[in-house]
Formats: sequence, C-alpha cells, structure tokens
Amino acid sequence: MNTLPNRVKLVDVGPRDGLQNEKQPVPAAVKIELVHRLQAAGLREIEVTSYVSPKWVPQMADNHEVMQGVRRQSGVRYSVLTPNMKGFEASLADRPDEIVVFGAASEAFSQKNINCSIAESIERFAPVVEAAKAKGIAVRGAMSCTVGCPYEGEVPPSRVEYLAGLMKGIGVEHVGVADTIGVGTPKKVQAAFDATLKHYDIDSVSGHFHDTYGQAVGNTLAALEMGVWQFDASVAGLGGCPYAKGATGNVATEDVVYMLHGMGIDTGIDLDALIDAGAYISEQLGRPTNSRVARAVLAKRKA
Repeated sequence: MNTLPNRVKLVDVGPRDGLQNEKQPVPAAVKIELVHRLQAAGLREIEVTSYVSPKWVPQMADNHEVMQGVRRQSGVRYSVLTPNMKGFEASLADRPDEIVVFGAASEAFSQKNINCSIAESIERFAPVVEAAKAKGIAVRGAMSCTVGCPYEGEVPPSRVEYLAGLMKGIGVEHVGVADTIGVGTPKKVQAAFDATLKHYDIDSVSGHFHDTYGQAVGNTLAALEMGVWQFDASVAGLGGCPYAKGATGNVATEDVVYMLHGMGIDTGIDLDALIDAGAYISEQLGRPTNSRVARAVLAKRKA
C-alpha cells in the first residue's frame, strides 16, 4: 500500500465515450453544458467528442459544433477520438489538445470492430500519430479488451504486451489499459498493467474500467496499489460498448472521486459540483444516474 499516489488525475470521458451510444440524439447545447459543468467541478482532462463517420456514430455528428461551443479554460486539456487520418484532419479546425487512437488486445474484437488485424489497425494509426506530433498535439492510445473479449473470452497478458509494443512503436506517448466489457477482477487487471509496463513507465499508463460486473472501483484500487495515478471515468457512469452485449457504462467519476477522497488522495475535483453535473446529464437523458455515490448524496439532499 505504500505505493499509493498522493494525487490522481482523472479524465472524464462522459461527453464522448459516455454519450456515443445513446439512442436518442443529445443536443449539442447539452453536451457543451456538460463540458462546462465538468470543468467547473475541477476536471482538468475532458474527452469531448470524436471525429468518426456519422453513419457509424450518429451521436458524434455534431463534433465541430460542440468543440467550437466550449468555452475553454486555461489548464484544461480537451481531447478527441480520431479513428483515422480523415478524422484527424477534420479535428484540426477545432484545435484539440490531445487526440486518442485505439487498438484492441483481442484479434477477434479488432476484426469485428474495425475489420482488420491488430497489427493493421495500429499501422493505420502511424501517420495520424506522426501528423499529430508534428503539430504539437499530444497522443493517447486506448487499448481495449485487455482482460476479456466478448468473442474470445479471456485475453492473456501476452496480447496486451504485444499491443503496448505496437503502440510504442508508432510513437504513442501514453496508453490506457481498458477493461472494455467490465469482466476484469483485480489480479487480472494488475497482470494487464504488468504487461503494459514492459513498454511504458508508470507515469505513461492509465486505467479505463467498465462496471458491468461491479468490479470497476475494486479494479481502480488494484491499479492504484501498483502506483497507477491516472484513470478515465465517466460522469454519472454514462456509456457502454456497442460490441459487447450487456456491457454497462464506464465507472462513474463520482464513485472514483468518493473513494479517492476517502483515502486522502487529492483529485482537485469538487465532488458536490461533480454530482450536480451528473444529475444534469441524467435528467437530460430522462433516467437516474448510474453513480451509487450520486444516488446516495442526492437522496440525502432530498431528505
């Protein structure tokens, strides 16, 4: 436990990863307001949108409007997902601080998701990474299915090590170890990090956990115990994975912040303001928040 960090950096992926699979269209004004509320709550890293074909992800068709509508705060990093060169070029007009590229540790997931092998998928990203770095834009890599895959089942750490090596090879500076379908448990998550740390140092990795089986907070703690100090989370537990039946949202940012603050770990985030942001987007979506902490606090406030 002596490796626990004093401070943790959270990236809220709610506006992008959280909202991308919503069936009903979410107005750009609502997405912009959500970003404003998150930064007001103290978030310094926000994944805002993605530059994908609206045919595949209609919810992100308003990427330009959203990015242009955000009142940027100094000290906040605004990141976007760019799946290919076309997406990257489209994003440039909106001046992202960071782009996110992705690959899967599962061959079957890669084929089903983007119709190519893991190696081919990373090779496609090489020119994107190069172009971003030439423009001084940071690059983050998302490694999906690092512990389990909806098609292959358990994913061995050797596949994670292979993917991390490919990411490193094309110049990706930071990678997120993602339990995309939320099947991971603490020891499996630690094994995935051990594999990743063969190519990246502890300051260049982050955790991204889904809560399908209720393990996401436990997996966050397991990563913290290894010294990992950067994590993705999603306000109100928004999100899911369209390729994984029954996969629920990302771990709720509120739940992670509550745990960290309870452990005396600083996040720079105002939990009450964060809960308000989650209540706002949940109300807009017409359903209760997925954050247990938020539900408890909101019930207490009512009482």
